[in-house]
Amino acid sequence: MKKIFFIVIFVFVLFLAAIKCNSQMKKIEIGDKVPTFTLKDQNGKSVTINNELGGPMVIYFYPKDDTPGCTKQACKFRDQYESFLDFDALVFGISSDNVASHKKFAEEYNLPFTLLADTKKEVRMLFGVPKSLLFLPGRVTYIIDKNGLVQYIFNSQFGIEKHIETALQKLKNI
Repeated sequence: MKKIFFIVIFVFVLFLAAIKCNSQMKKIEIGDKVPTFTLKDQNGKSVTINNELGGPMVIYFYPKDDTPGCTKQACKFRDQYESFLDFDALVFGISSDNVASHKKFAEEYNLPFTLLADTKKEVRMLFGVPKSLLFLPGRVTYIIDKNGLVQYIFNSQFGIEKHIETALQKLKNI
């Protein structure tokens, strides 16, 4: 009985710590300017997001390369990539995987868009992307207009295909 009590207390403390951690992050909101950041892409090239402004963009954060949900999401972005190009929109996928992992992932699934390596999770924190289920890195998509203003945010760990559908729908309106 004591073991169960300590396990319940431990889980509760972890839960409170996760809530506190997520609530202390500055969250990017609709109408905010996209924060300035530079990360390496899957080819090792530095990409400064503010240098990419001029048209709309989609920035999506995902948990991990080559996992079932993330692969499904990346392939859906790939399959709809021409539709994003119709809006002159750039697509950037960001996770904490390293450049080599991104390169392998992009090559294996023929991903035509840019993957950025946020190995220190600094950009994830800069955007305030929350964790889900206490420990999983969040899955959040940001729609940015040509002026660098956030127009829409979609946050769903399990509505994987909705990220792409929603992004395309929102791009029609900006």
